Amino acid sequence: MTRAYLGLGSNVGDKAAMLAEAVKRLDETPGISVVARSHDYRTPPWGDTDQDWFLNAAIGVETALSPHDLLEAGLAIEAALGRVRERRWGPRLIDIDVLSYEGAEVSDERLILPHRFVRERAFVLVPLAEIAPDLVIGGETVSEALAKLDRTGIVPVK
Repeated sequence: MTRAYLGLGSNVGDKAAMLAEAVKRLDETPGISVVARSHDYRTPPWGDTDQDWFLNAAIGVETALSPHDLLEAGLAIEAALGRVRERRWGPRLIDIDVLSYEGAEVSDERLILPHRFVRERAFVLVPLAEIAPDLVIGGETVSEALAKLDRTGIVPVK
């Protein structure tokens, strides 16, 4: 089994229910066991800012799946939950991103690991720092990367 970290986000409908359902379905997927989950965080939209606020979370999984198979499992769950990709960085029912996969560096047309934007996005790093502050990505820990970013508007949801 290999440790991997995933980021989840939603800004359409019942965001908390969507995140919870995605985590449940990931945990029910053969070869994936959810071993850590952050709180949910209310975050401002990023990229395309003319949309509703997001709810974001991070999970740690133990997996027997390859990095690409883990990506495909996440994409299948997104599709099953109704995700339609209409515009880049636009509104979404659910988003599941593979952020880091222990020992893997991948760069192809389907997957880049570690995720190419993980160290630039506080909405990803805040929940990830809750469950894996010492995880090293790109030569620095999650906590070190987060310390360089503006966390304005990112608040935990109880």
